[in-house]
Amino acid sequence: MGSGISAAHANQQKQPNILFIFTDDHASHAMSCYGSKVNQTPNLDRIAREGMLFNNCFCTNSICGPSRAVILTGKHSHLNGFLQNGNKFDGSQQTFPKILRKNGYQTAIVGKWHLATQPTGFDYSEILVGQGPYYNPPMIRNGKRVKHVGYTTDIITDLALDYLKNSRNPNKPFMLMFQHKAPHRNWQPGPKYLHMYDDVTIAEPANLFDNYAGRGTAARQQDMTIAKTMTPNDLKLTPPGNFTPEQLKVWNAAYGPKNEAFRKANLKGKDLIRWKYQRYMKDYLRCIASVDDNVGRMLDYLEATGLAKNTIVIYSSDQGFYLGDHGWFDKRFMYEESFRMPFMVRWPGVIKPGSVNNELVSNLDFAETFLDIAGAKIPDDMQGVSLVPLFKGQANDWRKSLYYHYYEFYNDRRSAHMVRRHNGVRTKRYKLIDFYNLGEWELYDLKKDPHEMKSVYADPEYAQVVTDLKAELKRLQKQYQVPDDTGSVKKDPPSLYLKPRNSGAAQKKKPARKK
Repeated sequence: MGSGISAAHANQQKQPNILFIFTDDHASHAMSCYGSKVNQTPNLDRIAREGMLFNNCFCTNSICGPSRAVILTGKHSHLNGFLQNGNKFDGSQQTFPKILRKNGYQTAIVGKWHLATQPTGFDYSEILVGQGPYYNPPMIRNGKRVKHVGYTTDIITDLALDYLKNSRNPNKPFMLMFQHKAPHRNWQPGPKYLHMYDDVTIAEPANLFDNYAGRGTAARQQDMTIAKTMTPNDLKLTPPGNFTPEQLKVWNAAYGPKNEAFRKANLKGKDLIRWKYQRYMKDYLRCIASVDDNVGRMLDYLEATGLAKNTIVIYSSDQGFYLGDHGWFDKRFMYEESFRMPFMVRWPGVIKPGSVNNELVSNLDFAETFLDIAGAKIPDDMQGVSLVPLFKGQANDWRKSLYYHYYEFYNDRRSAHMVRRHNGVRTKRYKLIDFYNLGEWELYDLKKDPHEMKSVYADPEYAQVVTDLKAELKRLQKQYQVPDDTGSVKKDPPSLYLKPRNSGAAQKKKPARKK
């Protein structure tokens, strides 16, 4: 018995701390370690340089809440019950933080939660209310509402550092989920970066003016274009309403002259779209600059205290994002820019610095990975696999495909950005997408067409690829116990004829068309 206690204590001492740094809507192609052409992220690059960068990490459902629920549970959306934003997470279900607590860890979450119910399985939590604002955020600390004044990215970092310095038990390993709101819409920069990029022209993607000729109905029906969807609030033509007088003065000093110049220019057509793209991208990248600074603060603290030696640092975001690619912003589609997640891991003594991994991995794997790191048993009903073997350079017999499923589209009301329901399968080279309520399929050869400009589904040359991928899609749906969602929304539903919420008009049905 004494020997067992000693072994348990030794195991606890060996268990590494886990720091999970998570952002919202950070596209990997807005990180210099992933080859960004538009910005530099020196502190994030440091994680990649000192650890492993994953080139092929993808999400199961490209939207905020569902991605977070998948990470907590290690289960696809249809099994964890959080299929779309607006659902409420069932906090009574099994999650990896609960299992870590049973295995000697103290658990904490600071920042964005966005799952509509109170966190469970954490010793400490201080979360934003819903999406949370970029300035002066009210937060919920262990169930009680508190108010902060300042820039949210800085505040979340202050709270995470305060937890590490003052609230945790130094004799137990910790798992801290350090989760930022940024760079989520509407991309409000911090005071330090309001003038960043003022004298710079951000490079445009080659398909900024995509006409979707090579895609199907869904790509044309969406409501997420820079040209038509962005609001005056998105474009900073109207100031936010929750500032202190001092914050508003600094904000107006930065945006007032820029907005006046824009109004005088009276831009039209492509010139107006180009202006919107520049305004969007500069604000988005300014938000990322603050994230990068604050990641640096955290990394410096770990180094200064010696915690870095036994702390695994993971950086990811809930999904990717369109940076003007296809003329879009937002996410949701299975197309590469929003399907792909940044994912980097630093584990001193285990991961070889500067490693790059090209295997197919997913946010479905994160929970299992955390448990494996801790030496905890992975429950049989979790659907992902531990990435620890990949950290150690052991990639024998790894998966050959990934499954995706997006649900947030309705018959009777508009959904955010109006992206049709779809599922699909991706291999290293090919991607097959089924817009199942439209009866439309799309196939992309990612080697020949990495930007997915033209579906080759109907090309006879790819007939066997289509057959093989349809069989693989069915296999994955059976493996993951996916219910058939076909027919859940009509091909031509009333929701298509309702006014967009951001138009300022009431939602009314379009008059019936004469036959």
